[in-house]
Amino acid sequence: MNVPLRVALLVDPLTLRSKGGEHAPELARQLLGKGHIVRGFGAPPGVIPHSGTDLEAETATDLGRGLVGFRPDVLVAYDALSPTAWWGARAARRLGAGLVLIEFGGTDRTPLHERILHGMGERLWGRYVRNTAQRVVALDPVAREQALEEGFPEASVSLLPQGVDLEHFRPGLVSGLCRQHGISGRIVLYIGRMEESRGVGTLLRAFASTVGQREDWTLVLAGEGSHRERFRAAADRLGVSSRVHFLGRPRREELPALIGVCTFLAVPAMDDGVRGKQIGRAMACGKPVLVSDLPRLRFHVEDNVTGLVVPPGDLHSWVEAMQRMASSPVARSRWGAEARKRAHERLAWSDISAQFEQVLREAAKAPPVESPQTDLGRSA
Repeated sequence: MNVPLRVALLVDPLTLRSKGGEHAPELARQLLGKGHIVRGFGAPPGVIPHSGTDLEAETATDLGRGLVGFRPDVLVAYDALSPTAWWGARAARRLGAGLVLIEFGGTDRTPLHERILHGMGERLWGRYVRNTAQRVVALDPVAREQALEEGFPEASVSLLPQGVDLEHFRPGLVSGLCRQHGISGRIVLYIGRMEESRGVGTLLRAFASTVGQREDWTLVLAGEGSHRERFRAAADRLGVSSRVHFLGRPRREELPALIGVCTFLAVPAMDDGVRGKQIGRAMACGKPVLVSDLPRLRFHVEDNVTGLVVPPGDLHSWVEAMQRMASSPVARSRWGAEARKRAHERLAWSDISAQFEQVLREAAKAPPVESPQTDLGRSA
């Protein structure tokens, strides 16, 4: 029988929304369900589920004292070269614990402050973190390539995608949001930022050239962004404003049903700055996906098997793909069924967390990296 692990999840409050904000809470829930003792550090109270009442860890006013009080067997730090990863490496050496890093992977469109932190991390503590971490978990191929470029040994890097809650994201849901806005018929759904770099303009023009001319199809653009009004004006110019609905950013509890009622999901990203987190959710709902041909998105979607893969920004190709999606209900049904099957086989949180648990056990069993005695309760 495996002994429960004491697992500390370390997140950076400066990047929590983009890195760890969804992954860390769900990972904590999964580990708690497997009987492990879990505590989150760096997130606001209540964000990361935890177990028990370790008084010293609960009442500590800083990260160092909290970790000393918790005494983890293994630490999980988000973003491989972040300040949090550096702090996790210090704590792992001081406490004789294992260290696992989670890499999200950045691109040229990564926010400036995150790129600055990454550059600082490489210069100031990159070697220290690399020499301390036993394992790195990359969430997609772009993240894996970044981890290798950062100098982590290939044997230590595992590719484990973010899981999907298959109970929440499932076929057969009904969307109150669509009822509220009077949306019916066949729906092309986009969820994300309203920006040209996300390919929304290409999607809108492809829709207007194809099914946007029919009364039984609607394009739903769900999200906020600086170009929202520009796209609304473009829909007017293209003569499809009555077929395009702008919903704003849906609440988390509205997402499963919104995805569940669409005919297919479209992810027209122009570059790998889009992580495509809605793709796995759509697959779990049994929906085919139309995506740009980019490494992050190809990781989930196989062309003509679970949807269609199209060159980014190529209007002619997007028009052809839209027509093919719209005119082939039998193909859509086949793609959706295969997407649902693959979501169960590859993206179920229960399976992802089991693999993650094995990574944690291997890290916890690894010989600890020796370090001079340091006071974790003080800033470096």
